[in-house]
Amino acid sequence: MPELSTSRRYLVLAICCMSILIVGLETTVLNVALPSLQEDLGSSVSGLQWALDSYTLVLASLLMLSGSTGDRIGRRRTFQTGLTIFVLGSALCSLAPDLGWLIVFRMVQGAGASMMNPVALSIVTNTFPDRQERARAIGIWSAVVGVSIAVGPILGGFLVDTVGWRWIFVINVPIGLLALVLTALFVPESKAGRARRIDPVGQLLVIVVLASLIYAVIEVPHLGWDSPLVIGLLAVAVIAAVGLVAYEKRRPEPLLDVRFFRSATFSGATLIALTAFAAFAGCLFVNTLYLQNDLGLTPFQAGLHLLPMALVVMALAPISGRMVGAYGTRPSLVIGGLGMVAGTVALTFMEPGQPRVLLLGSYALFGIGFGFLNAPITATAVSGMPPSQAGLAAAVASTSRQVGTCVGVAVVGSVYTAALGADPDAASRLSAAHTGWWVVAGSALLALVVGVATSGKWARDSAERTAAGLAAESLTPESGTTRSPGPDAAEAVR
Repeated sequence: MPELSTSRRYLVLAICCMSILIVGLETTVLNVALPSLQEDLGSSVSGLQWALDSYTLVLASLLMLSGSTGDRIGRRRTFQTGLTIFVLGSALCSLAPDLGWLIVFRMVQGAGASMMNPVALSIVTNTFPDRQERARAIGIWSAVVGVSIAVGPILGGFLVDTVGWRWIFVINVPIGLLALVLTALFVPESKAGRARRIDPVGQLLVIVVLASLIYAVIEVPHLGWDSPLVIGLLAVAVIAAVGLVAYEKRRPEPLLDVRFFRSATFSGATLIALTAFAAFAGCLFVNTLYLQNDLGLTPFQAGLHLLPMALVVMALAPISGRMVGAYGTRPSLVIGGLGMVAGTVALTFMEPGQPRVLLLGSYALFGIGFGFLNAPITATAVSGMPPSQAGLAAAVASTSRQVGTCVGVAVVGSVYTAALGADPDAASRLSAAHTGWWVVAGSALLALVVGVATSGKWARDSAERTAAGLAAESLTPESGTTRSPGPDAAEAVR
């Protein structure tokens, strides 16, 4: 790719940030619209869970495939395809006649978003060849991602209150179309020098594992643990997971390199991403229902109540990043885990008649925790990895974030539904919210424990041994094939 002028490079960055802004918004913007969806479309709580999870489930399942596809056929081409699919999915969501079609169209959105998220960051990484300038560009990128997630509930509440929940999807269309035009005019094409080979079997097994597991968790409150469908889905998830590990171990270029899990820091980062984002998504889910159903707030008022959480997340994420560079990952992981646990435990004492400042303080405390915890996840995942393997490791961490979001909504929503009972009243709704918050607190506590356990010397030694083993194995013929470390461009996936 020819070297671009400074202004052209930052124009490419702006185009990619514009696109990822709407992708990030879709992960949280719909939360405050849940009661409106429940009323307009006659949805159950499990239906609301699917309205959220259908998007993140597809996004999580296809992230690694989309990243490697961009390396193979061209990043701009893949990015444009993703934008087109995302815009189409958004337009269809705005016209959905019922919940079932909304879920289907949200899956279309997720497929498009999976081609935009990793590929756009690959474009940014390749557009800025200078290391320092690239670091600044990725910092801007990360800030936009954080802003999109944090601002989602506020924007969603405003749109629901003023023009209706369908406009949550309508606004994506002009932004996406503008990004398409600008991409065609100003973003250069690029490919990896040698792209990873497609792994269709691994991709299919990943989808089966995630889909069957999420489906089972969402349906448990309605069908029970002894339901043949639930038992069958869980069995399918376990069998597919075992098959995935066995198959990927034999692949020369696997979609999911299971050798990474020999590193305690990598395994820890994966679990931290899973539990932290499960806590975040579960917290948003419960609080959206609590603020509107228990406190009687409008969607926009509910979004404003979540503003303290959003502001501290945006403010502290870059500070946490600098702390990781100066002091390592452990301080940020500990502060983050403690903040999320403390904020959620404080929520378990909340009741409608209490001063609102206590509720806002709990949200701010939770936001402090999440703001500190998110930054070190990728650094922990790639810690000790050979540079050529860092991209794939970061891709797995990114996928774990999305899986955690799915699992958080599924688990916390199912617990909430079970506690709500068949004939909900004010007391049962409050009890359900408290139960959901305790589950979120447990997930945050697990993230804290794992963060402490996998950021010490023994974990770093494990990462170094794994890195040495990976470097040696990449040069060792296996069944006549040399394992490839993968393309350099994969480092852009977050």
